[in-house]
Amino acid sequence: MSTQMPVLKEPPRKRRGNKKLLAVLFLLFIALLAVLFFNSSISKISEIQITGMHFTSTEEVAGASRIEVGDAFFQIASSDIAANVKTLPQVEDAKVMKVFPGIVKITVQEYPVVAFELSAQGDLTALLSNGTSLAAGQEGLQLLDKPVLSGWEPSDPMKLELTKQLALIPAKQLSDLSEISPIPSKAYPDRIRMYTRTKFEVITAVSVLTEKIDALNAVIETQEPGKITMLLADTYVPFETEEEGDESHSENVESE
Repeated sequence: MSTQMPVLKEPPRKRRGNKKLLAVLFLLFIALLAVLFFNSSISKISEIQITGMHFTSTEEVAGASRIEVGDAFFQIASSDIAANVKTLPQVEDAKVMKVFPGIVKITVQEYPVVAFELSAQGDLTALLSNGTSLAAGQEGLQLLDKPVLSGWEPSDPMKLELTKQLALIPAKQLSDLSEISPIPSKAYPDRIRMYTRTKFEVITAVSVLTEKIDALNAVIETQEPGKITMLLADTYVPFETEEEGDESHSENVESE
């Protein structure tokens, strides 16, 4: 006796057309949202905040950043904005942070001021550690705890080297230097004369300044004001001894 096999029912076919349609509608919805977003004010830069400058104007930094209010917020990366700002010669570093929606914060770090220079017209110039010169204005007078350079030619290469060396001197010791002028010689083309706020006169050279600064500080802290020479050999003569020597010399001249 033979048995009849039951007829297997075919599984219902999935409606792939509906899924494709939903996927297309979803993509169109996303595209529509993107178009609406990028054309709305929420996707634009609404404010640029710039901080950290002493001698650089807000306009200079804004111009170097190459962004403006109204530009697309995501059009340029933060790192690219920072790189643009750092093209300014007085800017050592720049940090950029974007705060959604619409705010771009730029924090600028300038090269440190190591000295000032007074022009023949009486204008005060700030000299940065990389040799850049900037008009100090009235703000510079508040920061006048740095030496003033006098007698230097604008194109003197030793002045650039001096600013680099001054940047390596600790702030406390740098603040004691009041004036620096060039007195070159055949043996020392970079020889300089410095006056300190503690009433010392110092003869040294740009090339040995940083290695002599600790010895200079030791003399200033332990001796009376006088003349210090720090070149190949170091010497110190108190001003009183120099005055006594001048007086005895003049007495000898008179007796003759």
